[in-house]
Amino acid sequence: MTRVKICGITREEDAKQAVALGADALGLVFYAQSPRFVSIEQAAAIAAHIPAFTSIVGLFVNASAAEVEQVLAQVPLDILQFHGDESADYCRQFKRPYIKAVRVNSAADIVQAALDYPDARALLFDAHVAGSYGGTGETFDWRMLPSDLKQAWVLSGGLHPANIADAVTQTRALAVDVSSGVEAAKGIKDAAKMREFIQGAKRAGTEFTQ
Repeated sequence: MTRVKICGITREEDAKQAVALGADALGLVFYAQSPRFVSIEQAAAIAAHIPAFTSIVGLFVNASAAEVEQVLAQVPLDILQFHGDESADYCRQFKRPYIKAVRVNSAADIVQAALDYPDARALLFDAHVAGSYGGTGETFDWRMLPSDLKQAWVLSGGLHPANIADAVTQTRALAVDVSSGVEAAKGIKDAAKMREFIQGAKRAGTEFTQ
């Protein structure tokens, strides 16, 4: 079964709706330049409504260690997701499972990331867009994904209800991440789009995991 993360949650009602629709994980963005940024206070309020067995993921971009620690002291994050130029040493210092995002420009980027971040809980593959650290709504060429990658990975970048089934079927992704593809406006989720996306991902994933 393909697992689904809904990222860029900014409202308690969107978090509750995503969980009710079957999301496996919710992402909170602690990057001030993102339109989906949440303060520590907002994040703590949202996290209070997320039940057990739904993972809370905190997304950071080139944050100082002190900034990450400040969030961890007040928000019960299960997984850290790093979207900047963080080294493996930086990522592992927090003693939490972490996901490292990789902006894919070529197959070599994927191979190198697997070598550079061997202890990452997963690598997240996103489109390479100059000057951006994700959330662009752009896809990359899925044919660049190696068939023999041993490390767990997450498919991201330009996913939405209309293409998620094909994406999962083509890539055999066991985990997918979506943000802008299920929005009514930046930072505001659309329940119908989330439902269609989650159902499409899980239905397609079932076909190759049974």
